[in-house]
Amino acid sequence: MTAPRWVVGIDLGTTNCAVAAVDTAADEPRVEHVAVPQVVGPGEVAARATMPSFLLLPAAHEVPADAMALPWTGPAGFAVGAFAQSRGAELPHRLVSSAKSWLSSSHVDRSAAILPWRGADREVDGERVSPVDASARYLAHLRAAWDHARPDAPLADQDVLITVPASFDAVARELTVAAARQAGLERVTLLEEPQAAFYAWLGAAGDGWRQRLVPGDVVLVCDVGGGTTDFSLIEVKDERGNLAMERVAVGDHILLGGDNMDLALAAIAERTLTEQGKQLDVLQRRALVHACRRAKETLLADDAPASAPVSLLGRGSRLIGGTLRVDLARDDARALLVDGFFPACAAEDRPARRRAAGLRELGLHYAADAAVTRRLAEFLDRHDSAPTAVLWNGGVMKAAAIRTRVLAVLADWYGRAPRELEGTDLDRAVALGAAYYGQVRRGKGIRIRGGTARAYYIGIESSMPAIPGFPPPVKALCVAPFGMEEGASAELPDDELGLVVGEPSTFRFFASSSRKDDAAGTLVEPEAAELVELDPVEHEVPVAGDRAAGDVVPVALTAHVTEVGTLELWCRARDGSGRWKLEYSVRER
Repeated sequence: MTAPRWVVGIDLGTTNCAVAAVDTAADEPRVEHVAVPQVVGPGEVAARATMPSFLLLPAAHEVPADAMALPWTGPAGFAVGAFAQSRGAELPHRLVSSAKSWLSSSHVDRSAAILPWRGADREVDGERVSPVDASARYLAHLRAAWDHARPDAPLADQDVLITVPASFDAVARELTVAAARQAGLERVTLLEEPQAAFYAWLGAAGDGWRQRLVPGDVVLVCDVGGGTTDFSLIEVKDERGNLAMERVAVGDHILLGGDNMDLALAAIAERTLTEQGKQLDVLQRRALVHACRRAKETLLADDAPASAPVSLLGRGSRLIGGTLRVDLARDDARALLVDGFFPACAAEDRPARRRAAGLRELGLHYAADAAVTRRLAEFLDRHDSAPTAVLWNGGVMKAAAIRTRVLAVLADWYGRAPRELEGTDLDRAVALGAAYYGQVRRGKGIRIRGGTARAYYIGIESSMPAIPGFPPPVKALCVAPFGMEEGASAELPDDELGLVVGEPSTFRFFASSSRKDDAAGTLVEPEAAELVELDPVEHEVPVAGDRAAGDVVPVALTAHVTEVGTLELWCRARDGSGRWKLEYSVRER
């Protein structure tokens, strides 16, 4: 079978999406950035380097369909990209943002139409979508734009690699694949963003990377983007005289990034307005957050002005000019963003833990402690590692002041600062690296060994007599060890396990990023092992053969990591009478 002509990398980011591709039919195939056509103003379409990850769902009287027309759709009822971002700041109740963060949240039903969060009432005149739907619309736009420019090479027929945070669990990865399929992309492979960033650096460095990395080097990929903070460690090894690289550690999923910084600046701006006697309503507060996003990017730039204005539309007839304005000072903003989110701290410091309130608002569960550096201290200590080099990734790390602070903190911890691996474009690195990895999969380039970023476990209910007030204890059985490679399968040891058929059942799943030595079949206590519980799967296993509902069928378990990068778990009846697949995200809790 002939391989597709194009290898395409897609960075499905929290704040921006980017695309890169390799034409393998070219005389000298190389990774190139692909600009994305999108609506940039009412009735105006232009190609931009990235596509902002924003979805605008306006009512007809707010934005006419002609204003959102695209060459391949004509008039449309929604918009994604630059115009959605800019116009959405004025219509925050119609704007979907941070869909990727919602896609990874286990505290909401990610397949339900919940976005825009606290948005317009869909029963009145506003459309709402699920996090999966929003992600699918971004991917569908990228697919349509590609197909419009290359009708002889539809994107659905190419090798497509979509990036996800390394900290995404199995459910979030499965939902990303579901969004891709909804967008008409059946042939996709998932790649972790920190690895993609490292592949981009390898591609930019060429053969020179061998002079910059030596056996024993440990590279910290520090990835702070719009929605998440992601840490990974990649170790350089000597294998029979050849340099090899292995991803040896991945951090926990942390909802901490540029979105939190926007909220912090908005809180300062609102306080100033309150002191001036101005009271903001709910919609104005949300519009203020979007306005502060632009101010943040301006004030953290190397050539930042002394201050940046933040303005939003006023409400009510008594407001002269109809606009509220606050000037954010550069020095004040940097003190808040650098010292607040990247404070100097000791290597022994840990993120502050606070007791959760009995009642809390549903929504994104942001990190309780905003200090990225304390998260980094915890991560490096957990994996007993002192990085010798650092690779930056994510929009937040574009700020020199933040990079300088992180280097200073690391130097204080280890007596020296790790050397920086430079030469990548942080806006495009993940997409470029994904396309480069696509070439590596075809045998052209250096591959980073990685496999699963966590060890995965399934809950096994103990067999014991009923005791009033005490549910049967549950142990966690390792079904996929840390680092299990794509395409690999693991037959679990021949334990006596039974599967209930014909009745609704709940299957509990757990994960760990620190238990690297557990082999398939290892049985642990979930609490003692400090496992993180994932979304349960609620599923009714169909009855096979002459069995009745409620029967317990002796089964053997097989775990399989797909080429796409998702985890499958199969239950096979020992008498050969049936085989069942347990799928993630069957129902959200």
